[in-house]
Amino acid sequence: MVTVVVVTWEGAHLLPPCLDSLREQRLPHRVIVVDNGSTDGTEALLADRYPEVRVVQTGANLGFAGGAQVGLAAADTSYVALLNNDAVADPGWLAALVRRLDDQPSAAAVTSRMLLQDTDPPLLNNTGVVLLDDDYGADRDLRAGADARPEAGPVFGFSGGAAVLRRQAVEQVGGFARRFFLYYEDTDLSWRLRLAGWEIWYEPAAVVHHAHSATVDQAGERFAYFNERNRLLMLTRCAGASRVARALLRFALTTASLTVSRLRRKPVPDVPVFDPWLRLRVLGGYARLLPWALRTRRRIRRAAKRRQGHG
Repeated sequence: MVTVVVVTWEGAHLLPPCLDSLREQRLPHRVIVVDNGSTDGTEALLADRYPEVRVVQTGANLGFAGGAQVGLAAADTSYVALLNNDAVADPGWLAALVRRLDDQPSAAAVTSRMLLQDTDPPLLNNTGVVLLDDDYGADRDLRAGADARPEAGPVFGFSGGAAVLRRQAVEQVGGFARRFFLYYEDTDLSWRLRLAGWEIWYEPAAVVHHAHSATVDQAGERFAYFNERNRLLMLTRCAGASRVARALLRFALTTASLTVSRLRRKPVPDVPVFDPWLRLRVLGGYARLLPWALRTRRRIRRAAKRRQGHG
């Protein structure tokens, strides 16, 4: 048996297509909706239209990271799937993910073929997550043709928007980092799983259609703050020391350069990620969580060294 976890916050307008698609799945499963303190009628909607769904009320907005961890803890099945509340799964989605995880005992997670909704011609949202040379995580194959990447295979990370996880493996490495709140929680978990010796796989037959950024504006300050802060936290927890130092130095120097340009009234791109004050907030948020990141880093790196010693 597999449990599908859907995390939602103020998403009553998004949930019906998502949950209706889960009703159409060919593989028997359970559904848990983690409601992060919604005030938009989500609770009544679920009680009225989806009585078969187990609802876990957090009472507060824990972000996707916190909500996913609550859902993982509430599930009692060996496999736990994640599906964004703004995604619609094809009927064979869950069966394809579970079949691949069954076939790959070294895999801790299997990620889906995510298509962008309402594009003509159809385009990919992602086929998993990759880590770029500049240490930013990215959607693999973003906006590639829908028929690209037809073969299953290993990938750096899974997308939290549509994947199945081996619960034992995820719990072994500490689960989702609740302090991330939004963004990079899936890449961070994928990296930790890989350091612990697990693989992440991509399954092209597991298809979902995703309304990209329906819940958070990726051009906004909120996205820029969590995206930048959590990238630095992920690197601090998982990467080698020299790599962490380079990333921090690059971020600090860029922030200093942008600050000087603003003070001298030189042109700076008018997007949040280039706003020096937002970047200073990122550094402040990172500094506040640095003691936690360093404590967890020691555990993560020790586990990786033990695995290498036995490898």
